[in-house]
Amino acid sequence: MSVAENLQSVRERITRTGRNPDEIAIVAVTKGYGPAVCRAALGAGLKVLGENRVQEAVSKMDAVEGAQWHLIGHLQTNKVRVAAGRFALIQSVDSRHLAEALARIDVEQKVLVEVNVAREPRKTGVDPAEAAELIDGVAEMLDLQGLMAMGPAQGDPSPAFQELGAIRDAAQQRLGRALPILSMGMSEDFEAAVAAGSTMLRLGRILFGPRPS
Repeated sequence: MSVAENLQSVRERITRTGRNPDEIAIVAVTKGYGPAVCRAALGAGLKVLGENRVQEAVSKMDAVEGAQWHLIGHLQTNKVRVAAGRFALIQSVDSRHLAEALARIDVEQKVLVEVNVAREPRKTGVDPAEAAELIDGVAEMLDLQGLMAMGPAQGDPSPAFQELGAIRDAAQQRLGRALPILSMGMSEDFEAAVAAGSTMLRLGRILFGPRPS
């Protein structure tokens, strides 16, 4: 199956959830894949590429033209100087310390706050109980566009995704403005995320096949 055929299959599955696939952005996660796969994604009509690591992303930025890049992996503060202003969206802001470091370099950087709604120690993201305070703080420092989360490793992901939506809705009420992006849903759980209101999916394996070892 080509990337275009895999993308069409994803769009059909979104439609079956009752949502319009045109209303859901897809970030093609190219972590671990080479520039040829990045170009194949662009050729299939996917304009946004997502990377987990700053250095891997920067090397591909130089080799692949015409893409919009998102950082979806954890950002260490020692990589902030390289990342700020290079990514159209940094999806993984999970602490005030990180937000302050980004703001010192580029206050116009678009970001999402990552919330650990799965409540799994191995996952990054702010604890849901502390999310409101972080969201409000980040909104004062950077161009906050919404929230991001990963679903749980096991079990039904729907409650976690619904919780992220509720946290976003409450934040919009407090801030008095829209936070349009809910980035949730990956290859194995995107239908549950779409049903819970996701506006942005992060898909890799389902589009490109197994990652090279």
